[in-house]
Amino acid sequence: MADIVLATLNAKYIHASFGLRYLLANLGDYRDRAQLQEFDINQRPLEIAESLLQNGPKIIGLGVYIWNVTQTTQLVSVLKRLQPEVFIVLGGPEVSYETEGQPIVELADFVITGEADLAFRELCGRLLALDLPATKTIVPSLPQLGDLRLPYSEYTPEDLAHRIVYLEASRGCPFTCEFCLSSLDIPVRQVPLDRFLQELQLLIDRGLRQFKFVDRTFNLNLNVSKAILLFLLERHQPGRFYHFEMIPDRLPSALREIISRFPAGSIQFEVGIQTFNPAVSDRISRRQNLDALTDNFRFLREQTGVHIHADLIVGLPGEDLSSFGQGFDRLVALRPQEIQVGILKRLRGTPIVRHDVEWGMIYAEHPPYEVLQTAHLSFADLQRMRRFARYWDLVGNSGNFLEAVQLLWTLSPSPFAQFLRTSDWLYSRLRRTDQIALVRLYELLFEWLTRELKSPEDQVAKVIWADFSRGRRVDVPRFLSPYLPHSESIKFRVTASDSAPKRQSRHWAKPDASPAEPAETPRTDLGQSTSS
Repeated sequence: MADIVLATLNAKYIHASFGLRYLLANLGDYRDRAQLQEFDINQRPLEIAESLLQNGPKIIGLGVYIWNVTQTTQLVSVLKRLQPEVFIVLGGPEVSYETEGQPIVELADFVITGEADLAFRELCGRLLALDLPATKTIVPSLPQLGDLRLPYSEYTPEDLAHRIVYLEASRGCPFTCEFCLSSLDIPVRQVPLDRFLQELQLLIDRGLRQFKFVDRTFNLNLNVSKAILLFLLERHQPGRFYHFEMIPDRLPSALREIISRFPAGSIQFEVGIQTFNPAVSDRISRRQNLDALTDNFRFLREQTGVHIHADLIVGLPGEDLSSFGQGFDRLVALRPQEIQVGILKRLRGTPIVRHDVEWGMIYAEHPPYEVLQTAHLSFADLQRMRRFARYWDLVGNSGNFLEAVQLLWTLSPSPFAQFLRTSDWLYSRLRRTDQIALVRLYELLFEWLTRELKSPEDQVAKVIWADFSRGRRVDVPRFLSPYLPHSESIKFRVTASDSAPKRQSRHWAKPDASPAEPAETPRTDLGQSTSS
């Protein structure tokens, strides 16, 4: 029996809900009466309902996010039809703002907006005592992080071995970017450093290998970020991988010195650029020093082994295709290993809506609320860019096409223009952007480079084979066999530490010399624009 069940529908099994573990850890005297159940969005609502109800709960708390609100709404409808006496409590960003009229809110009994770490425990006490609050929506004050029990002991051995484990040393963001929910969470609050490091040591002792920090601005407080990085560096062992979200224009010498000492491929920095257009940045209240950002990228690429994942957004108010393309080219020239191209989303509660009329912003009314059209980007333009983003992730970010991408860059002064052409052509052949066999994608890139862009077949064949064999594949694909000597073979070694996940580690694979001829070491980045 469990009086309280905490549950959510994750996007994938590998994601472990951080928020629910915080709620579980802070239930106090009710902790022994509670259990955690996690599902994913591909599971059927009826099967999830069966699992949730089988232990006779009195309260079911559900985490609601942009990726699961549709399925969770169906789930709540089923639960209330089957057992209306069970209290359904909602929380999470999707139900923290603009709750009026949301179908899932109307179905549920109570909603806790914002950070519910302590408020959920209080509500459970009242519901179990049948002392019901007078209002459905509960708006708690922000908890002090020093008052919370940290959630890391709620991660099971299976979680540590097979799932993404999230950590946070701080909450909030000092910036006011209008597209982001974090802009509403001011000021930044720190977890007491000594307690956090103790918990970090316990995770290390339990064998955790991949550490994903969710702090929106990990390097904001330099003393804290230095202490954590030094703590990890002093205890680093092969096989460990650390992910941080960083402010791209804030990397002073003290941090640089520590970062440069980590083994290649053991750290990933996620940096939000979003736009290089100063007028657009001003319009959405985003502040960043582009000169400092450029200098920091150069340092990271030339003097460290950090894997850089950089973000750009399509569809910001006032930005057209030309402006975005210039920003993409500029970012390519800075050589991050990955460029995430995202379509602007109108998240509930964000002030980006103030631009709707002036800049012709039209958004989808259903999750994920992506922009459909702006004054400067037609619906057709944004559809092209959705395909661009998907194909770029498959080709440019995956690490499967490092050499082919380099060759593409040599054939045009603009990487953006070149890949937009590539994307359009791929869609003309495939008419889809998902469920594409990898070998089919290699074959299409070969065809595009040789037949459409008129590159020499033997040169392209070697490039494609170098990429293909980087994934430890030894059988030459049929479409390449006429162009490769029978003895052609390239063996790859990973020069970074073995700590990086598979996707990241492909960016660090280097070829040994083949029996046929010495192999040049491929450039393992997204390439330098020929116009830069």
